[in-house]
Parts: sequence; C-alpha cells; structure tokens
Amino acid sequence: MQLIYIKEGQEKIFHQFENIAIPIIVKYNGKLLLRVRPSQESFIEYHIDKPYEIHLVEFETEKDFENFKLDEERKQFLHLKEQSIKTSILIASYHLKSGSSTYNRCSLKDDREQWRRH
Repeated sequence: MQLIYIKEGQEKIFHQFENIAIPIIVKYNGKLLLRVRPSQESFIEYHIDKPYEIHLVEFETEKDFENFKLDEERKQFLHLKEQSIKTSILIASYHLKSGSSTYNRCSLKDDREQWRRH
C-alpha cells in the first residue's frame, strides 16, 4: 500500500505521471488492486496527514517490483513524479508461511526508500 501526498497545485502533473506509470505495472506481474482518492468525509479518525491518494498494488515477487521501479519508460517520466509528489509512504506486506499458517509481515518505507519501521 502507498500513501501519496501531493504538492499543492500539482494534481494535474501527478495525474500525467500516473497515466504513464500505472499501465506499466502489468508488465512486471503486478496488479493495481485499489486506487482511492479519499474525500474529507472518508476519514473517521486520523493521526497523520491525510493522503491525496491511496494505492494498493500487488506484485508476484519483490524482484518484479524492483524491475517495475527500473522500467526505462517509467524512468523517463520520473520528473513528473518529483515535480508533483511532496512525499509518499510505502507499506510493504510479505506473505510468510509457517506450517499450515500464512502470516503477513509489514514494513513501512518513506519516499526516500529507507526502512522506517519493521
């Protein structure tokens, strides 16, 4: 899941980047499961800044996700992302199997690609 915070007045630029980046996801065994632009009324309670958009994306492997980030077409338009996004928070979830049970392990990353919490 990704929480995306936009620079004020840069929504149109952000949409241009998303129109390019989102279709590329499928090239790397990914699926956009959910894309939400929450309204003020959507928030019941919050203790962080409200994101402009929330994305839930699934890749078959972490390598597929890494390859998506390195996609040459996407890289050509990263200036649109940099111009429009103030910050983003990536919450990564991994399915771990232990015997007959499946667990999810979540990690939180900020837009600088550094792990903030495990």
